[in-house]
Amino acid sequence: MKIVILGCGGFVGSHLLDRLLKTDEHQIVGWDPDEKKISKHLKNSNFTLHKKYVDDPETQSDLRQAIAWSDVVINLAAICNPAEYNTNPISVIRSNLFDVYPIVQLCVEYKRWLISFSTSEVYGRTLSSYVDGAAYDNPDLYELNEDTTPLIMGPISNQRWTYACAKQMVERLVFAHHKEDGLPFTIVRPLNFFGPRMDYIPQRDGDGIPRVLACFMGALLHRQPMQLVDGGTARRTIVSIYEAVDAICRMLQRPERANGQIFNIGNRANEVTMAELAERMRKTYARITGDASFNDHPIVKVTSERFYGEGYEDCDRRMPDTTKARTLLGWEPNIPLDDVLFDTMTYFHAEYGETAEKEVEPIPGE
Repeated sequence: MKIVILGCGGFVGSHLLDRLLKTDEHQIVGWDPDEKKISKHLKNSNFTLHKKYVDDPETQSDLRQAIAWSDVVINLAAICNPAEYNTNPISVIRSNLFDVYPIVQLCVEYKRWLISFSTSEVYGRTLSSYVDGAAYDNPDLYELNEDTTPLIMGPISNQRWTYACAKQMVERLVFAHHKEDGLPFTIVRPLNFFGPRMDYIPQRDGDGIPRVLACFMGALLHRQPMQLVDGGTARRTIVSIYEAVDAICRMLQRPERANGQIFNIGNRANEVTMAELAERMRKTYARITGDASFNDHPIVKVTSERFYGEGYEDCDRRMPDTTKARTLLGWEPNIPLDDVLFDTMTYFHAEYGETAEKEVEPIPGE
């Protein structure tokens, strides 16, 4: 199969390349300005890397040729850092909507199958969160189904929703082109993929605020308090990157079942609140390091406004209905959360642990 992967050098893309390049079955052309996570593949004759952003004018001719040559285009390129949604909203909208639309148009022009990575954030907040006093006892009010659940965003002033809205608009564009122009498509809604090479560690190889796993991991590495945003009550399900990549490969192997579908890719069994995640992570790190003091590593509470800035609002719960992935793809995640965390955190400890303990002024909680 001839595959174009946009954003091939990121967390998901690097693991996808690991799987696809194990054999000679695929020829892959990728775009990504960063080759650090995929350096081992650069000499593979079945892989060609364009070390540029997909919106770079200098690469548009090459991109057109690659899409015309391909059987399938997998778009992973995105700004997907919650810290930027309300602090750099224009860049987030431009990157996730306007820079993506030309790719959609090329797939329409050449009738190429587009596997478009969206986000579970398109669901916004659950219906339960808007019902006064409602508990999570009615799945109709919180369970997320790809084809029937309404997508509920907060007010415009809460710019945290810029990412979700941009991704939702791309989904609607893709579906509209499918209906009007026959575009072959699959939309993937990831639900918290965890694994090695995920994100960056603040104060080490990136600035700003990464996603929750890296925030908590950075706090452990630097012996700073783990910060719970708004008390850590938000609920998430977590799935291993290896099982997530398996789902993508099953789509490639079963195009007749994947085409025209939206898939939630997540593990219902691995649901935790962010407070529970912090607790599990500090105990897991105590196991990895053999240092029992991490069992009582400090956890503090901060407001979302202090942590992310003005205009932030969170999704309360993301419990996916994964019936379609199970019935159409034969995909069922089985790796338990503790194993996912141990594998992921072992990688971060091996990568950063020996040099992480430098003097850093702790950030007090509220």
